[in-house]
Amino acid sequence: MIFSSLLFLFLFLPATLVLYYLTPKRFRNITLFVVDLVFYAWGEPTLVLLMIVSVVLNYTAGILIGHFRSKKTLAKWLLAADVAANLGLLGFFKYAGFIGETIQMVLPFVSVPIIEVALPIGISFYTFQTMSYTIDVYRNTVAVQKNFIDFGTYVSLFPQLIAGPIVRYQDVAEQLCHRRENLQQFNSGVKLFLIGLSKKILLANEMGSLWDTVRETGAQAGALGSLVGIIAYTLQIYFDFCGYSEMAIGLGRMFGFEFVRNFDYPYISQSVTEFWRRWHISLGTWFREYVYIPLGGNRKGLGRQIINIGVVWFLTGLWHGASWNFILWGLYFGVWLMLEKVFLLKLLKKAPRFLRHFYAAVLFTFGWVLFYFEDVGEMGSFIARLFGAEGFFMSESLTVTVLGYLPLLLCSILLSTPLLKWLYEKVKVRPLRLSLDTLGTCCALLLCTAELVSSDYNPFLYFKF
Repeated sequence: MIFSSLLFLFLFLPATLVLYYLTPKRFRNITLFVVDLVFYAWGEPTLVLLMIVSVVLNYTAGILIGHFRSKKTLAKWLLAADVAANLGLLGFFKYAGFIGETIQMVLPFVSVPIIEVALPIGISFYTFQTMSYTIDVYRNTVAVQKNFIDFGTYVSLFPQLIAGPIVRYQDVAEQLCHRRENLQQFNSGVKLFLIGLSKKILLANEMGSLWDTVRETGAQAGALGSLVGIIAYTLQIYFDFCGYSEMAIGLGRMFGFEFVRNFDYPYISQSVTEFWRRWHISLGTWFREYVYIPLGGNRKGLGRQIINIGVVWFLTGLWHGASWNFILWGLYFGVWLMLEKVFLLKLLKKAPRFLRHFYAAVLFTFGWVLFYFEDVGEMGSFIARLFGAEGFFMSESLTVTVLGYLPLLLCSILLSTPLLKWLYEKVKVRPLRLSLDTLGTCCALLLCTAELVSSDYNPFLYFKF
């Protein structure tokens, strides 16, 4: 797997870029589509067929919905059939086993076969992308894409295929056919890709190691060690997912695409509402546009709005995984968003700034406890330990380990804020900024390569969602 990462970085990506830019402009989508399928088949040799089925299904549905758009009832039924087919594929591969286990738990006297199938990488992401296309065709907010290669390229774009951001068709429709690649965009793409890679390799992986160490020590961690551990996981999941998103956006720029920003320093938030405007922005946008607003949004009174928030956050939790802890995690944030909508935001506005930051930090950090532990028993034990059920202090050996990680932990906290970006933007001298970019890019590539060669394989956390 380590070899695969290096193979992508030093063989697949350079070869793809050379092939892409040697291809005449009007044939570049063909090159990209073939490369996308090769990339996916590299990780999912058989399940690449599922992606091709998804492309054919939604391409055909888009044409039919567009053709019969004037016949509202027929178009609506075609859309419903397409959405049902997409959710059916997603449900079978992602939730079939979970549904069977839940039925057996609720009705133990009923014999239900537990279906276990491999989860196709990225299916949650590309399913939402294809549905956004057919829904927007039905709404007449995008034109029907009649070129199969262009549509296939949109669905299978390898930079963001596996773990987002979720790119809605309307955001890239123009770019699919009329993008203009340029050197400035390419350079910024390389820079952003290496920033994202550094966040993953140099920060997320190290914070993950600290979290694993603390978690595995159990009772020896005490309340203090458990707090350090969950802070480390909070930083790990941010740098892991934000890092991947920035890599994807950077790769997209190398091929002339501009994808939506997926993170905006969420850990500086002063409320849960603000946190979810800054975290996984593309997912929040998708649920707002295709679930929350169609349900009525905030247009039908506070009571209906609260119900709509509950539905959206139940689905948000379920989207992340076939396990009750994800549903609990989604509902947890849904409840806090409801409370903020009703009265908490008004109270927070009157509170000191540092108190608002503390409030938000406590809530999203505790939320990651619910997110991480799929086993409810383990979750309960960790929460009890976090609140001092097994003592306050860490063991001596764990204290030594934590102190060794402390500089990187503090550095990670600092880098989760926009301070470094603010300082960088203060540099107005162009030659100095160019030197910083060049030096930073070279150092990032060297350090990440060295770490990839010497460390264990550590995949992106969102690959499994």
